[in-house]
Amino acid sequence: MDFDYDLFVIGGGSGGVRAARLTAQDGHRVGLAESSRMGGTCVIRGCVPKKLMVYASEYPEAIALAREYGWDASSGAFDWMRFRDGLHAELDRLEGVYRRNLDAAGVEIFDQRAVLDDPHTVRLADGTTKTARHILVATGGRPYRPEMTNADAGIVSDDVFHLDAVPQKMLVVGAGYIGCEFACIFHGLGAEVSMFVRGAQILRGFDEEARGHVADAMQQRGIRIHTGCAPMQVERRDGRIHVKGSNGHEEAFDCLLWATGRRPNTEGMGLEALGVGIDRKGTVAVDEYGQTAVPSIFALGDAIGRMELTPVAIREAAAFHRTVFRGEKTAMDYDLVATATFTQPEMGSVGMTEEEAEAAEPTLVYATSFRPMQQAFAGGEERVLFKLLVSRDTDRILGAHIVGPQAGEMIQIVAIALKMGATKADFDRTCAVHPTMAEEMVTMREPVRTLS
Repeated sequence: MDFDYDLFVIGGGSGGVRAARLTAQDGHRVGLAESSRMGGTCVIRGCVPKKLMVYASEYPEAIALAREYGWDASSGAFDWMRFRDGLHAELDRLEGVYRRNLDAAGVEIFDQRAVLDDPHTVRLADGTTKTARHILVATGGRPYRPEMTNADAGIVSDDVFHLDAVPQKMLVVGAGYIGCEFACIFHGLGAEVSMFVRGAQILRGFDEEARGHVADAMQQRGIRIHTGCAPMQVERRDGRIHVKGSNGHEEAFDCLLWATGRRPNTEGMGLEALGVGIDRKGTVAVDEYGQTAVPSIFALGDAIGRMELTPVAIREAAAFHRTVFRGEKTAMDYDLVATATFTQPEMGSVGMTEEEAEAAEPTLVYATSFRPMQQAFAGGEERVLFKLLVSRDTDRILGAHIVGPQAGEMIQIVAIALKMGATKADFDRTCAVHPTMAEEMVTMREPVRTLS
């Protein structure tokens, strides 16, 4: 059969764009459909605008610190609209870069929704159909809004970048990394922030000690965290949003942000009718090479829910390209993928948590917590945390966790060492850079506890 394309990609996020570009650059015919903006969640509604907001929210603290170092500095008022206009201008620029790169590679772009008619045919929103030897589902995900009365009174993360003003009083429901990051951002921008957390602690799934350290720091900064509390009633009244929690706490807010998880964008695509496995949340079932039960259909990124991180989707795209178009069977390696949570303070993690290490094998825990020099000089009380989990039998480092300024930058370098199989002895042989916070990674000599 003669197909219109060798590959048709549904979704113009980081993973879909990478797969399309690599395949087109190899000389194959590639089409790509995107119903929203090119760049996907990360560039348009996620990582990039969020990190720019993190930067903006950190300046009041930096200016206060400058005063302690002798500078005659004051912050003045924050101009949200000026910042927001600049933010959207930058997102427009980045979207243009994505489009130009696709054009340069020879990818044909369709700015409309696409669904599947059969294993080799996609139908565009205008009714036209395109055939392809291979179809890649890279549709990403979307924020989940709980199903309860008046849930539409709250916003989701997609809406944050379009607010007309910084709320004076804000409630964040949910305590994953998205909820915690936005709680810190809006607190830094001057909002009074509270959080409703259904569980006993924020940042479920991260190292218990590290996430506890972040929670303590957030509360010391003034963010109110209500644990064991879920919203039971939401009501618009007198121009405000009144929320009653399961613990009986009731309060009125200017803004309610739902940070209650995400769902794959796979609904209504025709996948199930073709025999593609999809669970109740919409996650697409694939094998280790990203192939579904229908041999011509593949999926990656948030649509398959393995690790919902932009760099992971990009790596999955490269593995897909090598497997399908270069004949090199390549499975994505999910081991020792570092992550950064851009809370204030930041948290960087790679490898096992203490809880995972304890369940896996006898483990030595090396940890230290101290006031970093820059903040200590200014009278600050916030502490940083450095932690290594080490196999007692092999001396190999199983996990590393950092909480403190620039933790994301540091954990990226640590991840390289762990990926190479570094041992505690390797770290011990490394001479420290002084005076830095990071030197603590190579100066912890005695374990604080042993897990067996």
